[in-house]
Amino acid sequence: MAERRSIRAYQARPVADSLLREVLTLARKSPSGANLQPGSFISVAGAARVRLTADLTQGWRSGAQESEDYSYFPTPMPMTLRRRQVAAAKALYGSIGIAQEDRAGRDQQFEQNFRFFDAPVALIATINGDFGSGGYMDFGMTLYGLMLAAQSQGLATCAIGAMASYPGLIRQSLGLDDNSKIVCGIALGYADPDAAVNQTVTERCALDQYFRVIE
Repeated sequence: MAERRSIRAYQARPVADSLLREVLTLARKSPSGANLQPGSFISVAGAARVRLTADLTQGWRSGAQESEDYSYFPTPMPMTLRRRQVAAAKALYGSIGIAQEDRAGRDQQFEQNFRFFDAPVALIATINGDFGSGGYMDFGMTLYGLMLAAQSQGLATCAIGAMASYPGLIRQSLGLDDNSKIVCGIALGYADPDAAVNQTVTERCALDQYFRVIE
C-alpha cells in the first residue's frame, strides 16, 4: 500500500496472460455485501483496442460530451476538495514540466488517458446498471484489490476515471449492452522507472482531517 502509486508510463514488456488472470483472481477476494461480487473487467486488445482508442481520442478532441453513468464529483465542489484537486494537477504536470498556462501541453498529456498510457494491458471496469450505490462501493474495493494484487506481483496500475466520461461511446465501440455501466479504465503493466511522469507524488490529508473519536 505504501509503494503503490498511479503510473502513467510503461515498459513495452508484455504481461503474461496467466499473471493477469492471477491478479484478477486475487482482486475478487475483496469483500462485498451478501457476497454479490459486483463488477466485471474487460481486457481490450488488438483491433478492439486500436478502435476504442481512436474513438475516444476523436470524442475528446471534438469536445463531445456525454451523460455519465454515475456521478463522481460533488456539485458544487467545496473549496477544501478543490484545493486537493488543484494540488494533484500541479504535482502531475509539474513532474513533466508543463506549466499551468500551457493548455496545449496539458491537453496532450490528458489525452494519454484514452491510450491507456500505452500500457500493455488495457482494462475497462463495468458494473451492472441494476446495482445501487452499495454496489459501486463494493466494486471499488475490488478495484483497489486489483491494484494491490498487481503491486505484489511487480506490476503497476493507473485507474482512468476519464473513461467514465464517454460511456455510450465505449459501449458502442466494444459492442456492450446498455446495462453495462462504465466505471473506469485501468492501465496495467511494468512501470518505466525512468519516466519523469512516474515521479509524481500526491499528498494524503492528515489523520485528524478524516478521523475522530466520539465518547
